[in-house]
Amino acid sequence: MSLRFLTACCLVLATVLTFSAQTQAAEGKTRILMLTQSKGYTHGSVKRQKEQLAPAEVAMIQLGKDSGLFTVDCTQDAAADFTKENLQNYDIVMFYTTGMLPIKEADLQYFLNDWLKQKGHGFIGFHSATDTYKSYKPYWDMIGGSFNGHPWTAGNTVTITVHDTDFPAMKPFGKEFQVKDEIYQYKNWQPEKVHVLMSLNMEKCNPKKPYQVPVAWAKDWGQGKVFVNNMGHNPTTWTNPAFLDSVIGAIKWIRGDAPAAVPVNPELSKREDEKAAAATKAAEK
Repeated sequence: MSLRFLTACCLVLATVLTFSAQTQAAEGKTRILMLTQSKGYTHGSVKRQKEQLAPAEVAMIQLGKDSGLFTVDCTQDAAADFTKENLQNYDIVMFYTTGMLPIKEADLQYFLNDWLKQKGHGFIGFHSATDTYKSYKPYWDMIGGSFNGHPWTAGNTVTITVHDTDFPAMKPFGKEFQVKDEIYQYKNWQPEKVHVLMSLNMEKCNPKKPYQVPVAWAKDWGQGKVFVNNMGHNPTTWTNPAFLDSVIGAIKWIRGDAPAAVPVNPELSKREDEKAAAATKAAEK
């Protein structure tokens, strides 16, 4: 295939996507750019087979169709699609990514310091979004923390306590639930800057660690909004009705359809630290 033909195809595709995004905006649908590029470990949930979309991408596209709330453009080419110009076509950016992505510094700075702080805009990070730009402070300052291992592996069933059952993205889970999924612990964790929504129940989990392990949180970012959920490692999570309903809740929160305050709650994290330390100590006896 000639370079000229490839270039022409790319130009046509870009025109179609831009026209599509503009049409969706006119219809009142939220426009989502979902980046699933991996520059480190590639999770099964975002691994494409030949020309097929990955499980997480398929789930998000179908969820948009079923809900009628949004449309999703999926990309694994950050260099081409995560640009200042292209961001104008979207309301929400989703990351299920790893590593140092090939985004131009100017575009990344624009995203963090301008685009994301605009009213009606939002960021949703799934699972390894926190394993992205780990050495880049402006990014982990936005997202709230960075990956520091996963003592709870993909085969573990963990118990999770929901701290804010009124938050739109938490209502589907109830006060407590169990899930089989890989759970991260964090460094650069900033409890003083986030509203923690749910954490591991260390009394009911193994292995036990003497500190809080948050699983989901939210924060305001200027006039924009940030929602992070550590779940999503296992492809089966992307067929879990409660998880998918939670994604809908997060999108409605960003859209303004389901308003909810997200005051920082470091005192909750302190209590969870104390409970986790006590549970770990008791298990050692």
